[in-house]
Amino acid sequence: MAIIEAASDRRGGVDWAGIGWMYLFFWYFSGVTQLMIALSGAAAFEGLQQASMVSALWLIPLLLFPAHTRLLAGVIGTVLWLSSLAGFGYFLVYGQEFSQSVIFIMFESNTVESSEYLKHYFAWWIVFSTLAYGLGGWLLWRKVRPVYLPRKALPVACVLLFVVSMGYEAVHQYLKRDTLERAMAEFEENIESAAFWQLAVGYHQYRLQLTNMAKQLSDMERIPPLKNLTDAHAGQPATLVLILGESTDRQRMSLYGYGRPTTPNLDRLRDELQVFDNVIGPRPYTIEAMQQILTFADMEHPDLYLSTPTLIRMMKQAGYKTYWITNQQTMTRRNTMLTTLSKQADEQVYLNNNRDQNTTSQYDSVVLEPFGKVLADSAPRKLVVIHLLGTHMSYQYRYPQEYARFTDRAGVPANVTDDQLEIYNSYDNAVLYNDYVVSSLIERFRATDPNGFLLYMSDHGESVYDAPNNAVLGRNELAPTTQMYTVPFLVWTSPSWQARQQTDFAASLHRPYSTSHFIHTWADLAGLRFDEFTPGKSLVNPGFQALPRLIGNPYQAKTVRDFDQVAQQQAAALAAGVEQGQAAR
Repeated sequence: MAIIEAASDRRGGVDWAGIGWMYLFFWYFSGVTQLMIALSGAAAFEGLQQASMVSALWLIPLLLFPAHTRLLAGVIGTVLWLSSLAGFGYFLVYGQEFSQSVIFIMFESNTVESSEYLKHYFAWWIVFSTLAYGLGGWLLWRKVRPVYLPRKALPVACVLLFVVSMGYEAVHQYLKRDTLERAMAEFEENIESAAFWQLAVGYHQYRLQLTNMAKQLSDMERIPPLKNLTDAHAGQPATLVLILGESTDRQRMSLYGYGRPTTPNLDRLRDELQVFDNVIGPRPYTIEAMQQILTFADMEHPDLYLSTPTLIRMMKQAGYKTYWITNQQTMTRRNTMLTTLSKQADEQVYLNNNRDQNTTSQYDSVVLEPFGKVLADSAPRKLVVIHLLGTHMSYQYRYPQEYARFTDRAGVPANVTDDQLEIYNSYDNAVLYNDYVVSSLIERFRATDPNGFLLYMSDHGESVYDAPNNAVLGRNELAPTTQMYTVPFLVWTSPSWQARQQTDFAASLHRPYSTSHFIHTWADLAGLRFDEFTPGKSLVNPGFQALPRLIGNPYQAKTVRDFDQVAQQQAAALAAGVEQGQAAR
């Protein structure tokens, strides 16, 4: 050791190569997996960047106790290697990034399900890859050597390493967030990609969200059932399907008149569909929209979901076996409400366990196989809820390469700039793939000759460089555009169901409606009546009343607006822009 220290002194006092080997050794257990994830396109490079920074933390004990460098490196490295195997193996099997959603699935699965997964995915090459991965770590450990820093430089180096690895991010989140709880959650999310923390943070968040979900479920269990519920189809076999889309603006669907052929399959099925063309979502965010879509809450009474049954519980009360199939992320801080809703169903199929939704390995077609299995279930009365990723940002991750059909300016409005063109086209490609998924679900359902109906709608829309707000991308209820709220709303009914229900769809296809009252429409379509049912809030009821279509945050009165006024203002701005363009020519 004295020889190494003397040699370091002759080189200027710091063994930089030794520090480099230390860092590479610790980085290996996070960086290898994150590098594979990034290079495969399964997720962005953000995880690699985060893991690379957090890995610097483990240099501190080795610099503080250089006499025990190899022992400390061995102990810490073993912990990192063992904790990294979950993420490494998960990527080898699924091509996805390990997340707390995976932990949720692991703990929610029984031993039979776990053994079935192991049998299905086990391959010897995975064993050899894991052994090779361990061998790589051992070879790097052999390169680790003591590094003796000058006494005055040691505390400075340790502080800098802590700041770079965790300290800066912790302070940054604390100053940026409005509560300590929020800051802690964001901080944990930003260190989650690194080994050890991936399991520690994932398990901590799993327990936290499980506690929150358990409380919500417990509260919902105490909600009394609907009063005096009757079912016009009681005693009859029935299968009802609700497809919940994501971020899909109907103004970008050829089914609704868009110039590009973005929905060729639904266009082909149009004669079998009831296409409602004046429906909006109440809020441009999934969780907030779902709180109203799937409950009795609405813009005027946003807290009713806390005291009235959800759509799932309503259907269970009517005697339906309920299923929830989702390609949305399962267990994240943001998605607890969705998972709580899904847990009310009798059976759940969680398909998306990625830490990052932006992956090229998780397309919505994954819902087709479990949907087929549910249709084959012998239960006589079934409700099937399917939640898609749809056209969620980032759009290029929502479709496989063969659906990248819109790549040039053909059919693109003149207002779209060259810099915006790629994103504009990728959204249309996402709509095109969504058309394939939704039409495939309809065709599979139709092939079973069901007694029932299928309804597809989106939670909200999306603004993607649409005129006259040419620079707007995404959703912002403080600066609303119509595209953020206009949603597709389609119904397919089987002949046997329609014959019994005899709903006059022709009278309701153009009615102005907000999905904040959707539960009344669903109950009406399903033939359910109860004391809480309001005919005027059902889109398909003869007693329908055209109510103001409010948008905005119902908890902040200043943000609440009438959608139709927003639409009028946008139409006027568009007309003014056209006139100015014509005058300029």
